[in-house]
Amino acid sequence: MDLVSWGVAGPAVAAAFFASIVEVVEAFTIVLAVGTIRGWKPAVFGTLAALGTLGFLVVVLGPLLKYVPLSLLQIVVGVLLLLFGMGWLRKAILRSAGVMALHDEVAIFAAETENIEAIPDRKDRPRDWIAGIAAFKAVLLEGLEVVFIVIAVGAGPGLLWPAAIGALAACVLVLAVGVIVHRPLSRVPENTLKFSVGVMLSAFGVFWTGEGLGVEWPGHDLALLALVAVFLLAGLAMAALLRRPALETSQ
Repeated sequence: MDLVSWGVAGPAVAAAFFASIVEVVEAFTIVLAVGTIRGWKPAVFGTLAALGTLGFLVVVLGPLLKYVPLSLLQIVVGVLLLLFGMGWLRKAILRSAGVMALHDEVAIFAAETENIEAIPDRKDRPRDWIAGIAAFKAVLLEGLEVVFIVIAVGAGPGLLWPAAIGALAACVLVLAVGVIVHRPLSRVPENTLKFSVGVMLSAFGVFWTGEGLGVEWPGHDLALLALVAVFLLAGLAMAALLRRPALETSQ
């Protein structure tokens, strides 16, 4: 892979990696709650069922992408990725400025634990079955976002595998750490990750939309790095502007 290709491949791997960490941590928190309260059998069963469903969707729908014109795919994916990334970036800016509360995995774990413990045990709906469905839904929903991110980030020629490798590395890392510590991963700097991912996904969204529309980017692939810098500086500036009134009010 040459130097120019790395200008896109590097951010593609990083975007898929950090975005997947966020999604896998959220899914892991719910699966951990299920395993802690109802045992690991329903937690593992629900997780495996969700992974099997995701694998089936990828195998069935993945080959269909080659029949979509690349320019159309880049435009559609670029717009969706821009909307997705801007949503993450907006929330991260608000949390960084103190307007929204930070994401707390410990609080989420406690809430999920309380919900699972409150499930009534009925003959037609055993609690283990309902708990397994909770794990299934968590892994499936977060996994769908990971699959979308991988496909979207890898919309360019030869980038699907780098994006997939980044996502897989994130899954392995979170699961390994989760198995070792056996507790919610509350120390993961999730808001910082979401800020970074929002920047990268937004930059990819603009880049792919432009590619699909036939825009000749200055520097070609390296223009993506400039877009990342623009979104990063804009996000930091917006967070600082929102944070200043709060500081003045407190004084």
